[in-house]
Amino acid sequence: MTRRLRPSVNAGSMADIAFLLLIFFLVSTKMETDYGITRKLSPPADDYPTEAIIMEKNLFKVELNQLNELSVEGTSMKISALKDAAIAFLDNGGGFGELACNYCKGEGDVTSSDHPTKAIISLINNRETNYATYVAVQNELVAAYTELRNREAKRLYGFSFTEIRKSFKDARNPNDKEVLRERIKTIQSLYPEKITEAEPRNQY
Repeated sequence: MTRRLRPSVNAGSMADIAFLLLIFFLVSTKMETDYGITRKLSPPADDYPTEAIIMEKNLFKVELNQLNELSVEGTSMKISALKDAAIAFLDNGGGFGELACNYCKGEGDVTSSDHPTKAIISLINNRETNYATYVAVQNELVAAYTELRNREAKRLYGFSFTEIRKSFKDARNPNDKEVLRERIKTIQSLYPEKITEAEPRNQY
């Protein structure tokens, strides 16, 4: 009497297929790069928030309408000119006494901002504003701060603010971290990034 053998599945070939599939997904999968606007949110408000008093001349009003048209202080402007306008406002140094800015190189217009620490950029968007236009405006405003910070960092330390931040993030020089951190804080305190965004409007 002959004994019948149970049919078996060749698992070796299945393991090969699984391995090939794994290699295929590793090679063909594209990791999405994070993009967007990096912004540090303000800390949670205290239980009893105080109402801030902002002088009108220390407020730089930037508005985008539903047609993606830009206006600054009520005047139409191209996005390419926004950075220079923001720099002129932030670096104006129109204050006197305690508000005098000894590192500002602006015109000192008394009708514009007193000091970079007092200057606030107010951005108002429309709900129908194109996202690309919105990001372009944000980039120009951040670029204005970066240019001013680079200038002051070179004056104080001989390196741009961008280079200092890059060195700070570099893991190869762990010994300089504290010095670089203090330099970054100093430059940021000279030109603190103050960009506020109001609730988007439905239409103008």
